Amino acid sequence: MGVNELNSESCKLLLVTGATGLVGSHVAEKARQLGIRTRALVRETSQSKLLEEWGVELVHGDMTDEESLKQAVADVDTIVHCAAKVGDWGPVEKYREVNVEGLGKLLEAAENSGSLKKFVHISSLGVYEARDHDGTDETVPPNVSGIDGYTLTKAEGENLVLKHISEKQLPAVILRPGFVYGTRDRIVLPRVMERLKNQTFKFLGTGDQLMNNVHVDNLVAAVNAAIEHDNAVGEIYNITDGRLVTKKEFFTTIAKEAGYPIPDKSVPLPVARVLAKIMESTWRLLGKQEAPLLSSARIKFLGLNLGFSIEKARKELDYDPKVDFADGMRQTIEWCRSENFV
Repeated sequence: MGVNELNSESCKLLLVTGATGLVGSHVAEKARQLGIRTRALVRETSQSKLLEEWGVELVHGDMTDEESLKQAVADVDTIVHCAAKVGDWGPVEKYREVNVEGLGKLLEAAENSGSLKKFVHISSLGVYEARDHDGTDETVPPNVSGIDGYTLTKAEGENLVLKHISEKQLPAVILRPGFVYGTRDRIVLPRVMERLKNQTFKFLGTGDQLMNNVHVDNLVAAVNAAIEHDNAVGEIYNITDGRLVTKKEFFTTIAKEAGYPIPDKSVPLPVARVLAKIMESTWRLLGKQEAPLLSSARIKFLGLNLGFSIEKARKELDYDPKVDFADGMRQTIEWCRSENFV
């Protein structure tokens, strides 16, 4: 058994929140492959067929339902918290309800259960300031003002976990993954491919800026390492692939694998910033529910250099990401094709 694999002695009953999503489903799948008893908190309306096939125990409820959270954490010694309201548009309160208040209810239930030994909180590299990054590590504090409801409440969620570590000795580890890609992404990648297919995709700036990419299998390895390493309690770790790629390589690879035209259009970054401010103001004024084509969050994703250091995870968690971007994206597009997204 590898250093980054779960041990049934150290993890007897694992709870995964957000187990029907991209990250949570892979955490649960890997745990079951290793013979770990696994439970998932799922909504009644969620597609949980795969979880049932893997033999995952299901508790129906959500992050706002205290009674279901109590049921979910009963006798659990390890929790991997992947559930979150994601997106880059909408009222902050809606994000806070799940990402902060719901998290608080989960922490309280877990602490009251008396069985918890390790809590792995999946945060995001989005908590850092929306600027160019080149080797930024965990000594740089998160931006608690945020640029949207998601990044703001993920930073608030981290602070809540840190407060519980300090005041209640919560045995928690915080992981900050970058942009997660992999099989079972039914939201972000299909949207990207639709724009590539329709040739409406444009780079913001040169396209030479780095992505903060992380394949889901690499992230799961980091999760399992965080569970197995006792020295990780109270620590925060940036998690990306071993090799970061430029925006050009990222989107060109998707286009090539899917058989779409290679994107070659771009908008100068200063122009994009101005357009984003105008669009955001207009959309808010009109009360639109859908995000505008350009926003601060999308400029961050497409226009900024997102180079973060993972040396701390390498040294303290023995994190050694095995899946390279080229292989990982090829597998991902093959899955998208099998699901008729291509």
